[in-house]
Amino acid sequence: MDDLRMESRSAGLQPSPVQTAPSGQSVEAGPTPILRSGRRDLLDLDDFSPEEITGLLDSAEGMSEVLSRDVRKTPALRGKTIITLFYEASTRTRVSFEQAGKILSADVINVTTEASSVKKGESLLNTVLTLQAMQVDAIVMRHPHSGAPYLVAHHVDAAVINAGDGTHAHPTQALLDMFTIRRHIGAIAGKRVAIVGDILHSRVARSNMHGLSKMGAQIVVCGPPTLLPMGFEPGRIVPEGHPFEGVNVAASADEACEGADVVMALRIQKERQDSGRLPSMREYSTVWGINSKRLALAKPGALLMHPGPMNEGVEISSDVAHGVQSVIREQVQNGVAMRMAVLYALCAVKREGGGG
Repeated sequence: MDDLRMESRSAGLQPSPVQTAPSGQSVEAGPTPILRSGRRDLLDLDDFSPEEITGLLDSAEGMSEVLSRDVRKTPALRGKTIITLFYEASTRTRVSFEQAGKILSADVINVTTEASSVKKGESLLNTVLTLQAMQVDAIVMRHPHSGAPYLVAHHVDAAVINAGDGTHAHPTQALLDMFTIRRHIGAIAGKRVAIVGDILHSRVARSNMHGLSKMGAQIVVCGPPTLLPMGFEPGRIVPEGHPFEGVNVAASADEACEGADVVMALRIQKERQDSGRLPSMREYSTVWGINSKRLALAKPGALLMHPGPMNEGVEISSDVAHGVQSVIREQVQNGVAMRMAVLYALCAVKREGGGG
């Protein structure tokens, strides 16, 4: 227990008085679970409670303190092994998870499909069962097919962290977005967050809608009608019974941005789209792109966000992307702290049971 106390303190998990366990016990006393009992994985935020999300955001504050040190290293996950298994290209997410694990002193092993038995025809299930046999503690995975991490989570003992699955979910991106928002404008509850662009294909939008709604934000989305999910009708609120009930669907980008505390532009995901959904990129930029004139409709000092990578001149103009209201680079930096918090929450406390 003394070692655990030392590791928790070294991890910087006591950044503020609000970071306490539900019982009131400070995390300084040891690796008190941040997540509910029995939570084994991070697949999306739809089944997370506001208290769990708040716990992760609070933990990320402590991790951010670690990143500000001259020596960015803590023994919190010493002896743990983390695998990153990416079936799709990634820069920000993969590198930030690798950096997060190494700062926490975990052994991080990157598995690429191009240099693995996947190239020989090995299935996803057989690949993860092989990794499981090596007694890994966590598998961070990205896959082009929606639901792939859920399949894996049913068959392994290791914690499974969804780093993006098809068009379905990207929970750690949503968490780092909320962390960034909270650091700038305080409590998320009651804030108007506009999400503009390719809602249909955006796993970032889906996880953000789940997470932000849990935290009490007023969410308004908009995009071309051909790039909206079923049940999203311009000018209406998503009806009761829909997974995203209560989300306001604006009829125009101007309407979405007006009075917003946060404006989030989404990348046009050409690789996931059927042809014919958009007349042209130029027309999209004119009607739906976030530029200085459109951003001026938001509240003074509103945050401008983008999950990256950006198509500058399409969904976002270069001047605002690199302007004073942009926190896009900060999102990347906060991603490391947030992913440290997630890895710690799932790996530091002993897991119960086996694969599902």
